[in-house]
Amino acid sequence: MEYVLDQIIKTKKQHVCGSKEWRILRVGVDIRLKCMGCGREIIMLRHELNKRVVGSKSTNT
Repeated sequence: MEYVLDQIIKTKKQHVCGSKEWRILRVGVDIRLKCMGCGREIIMLRHELNKRVVGSKSTNT
């Protein structure tokens, strides 16, 4: 899957806060994500993220 900055992705499992949506803050070998529910930021390897993503939508206009 191709990821771009400010893209919002949805994961299979929800975060502790209850949200399943994450905003992409940085793209590279590892990807920095920000939870849309509580604002927590995490870094995840691209191949791990590919396993957990269900869908996505782009916020770029």
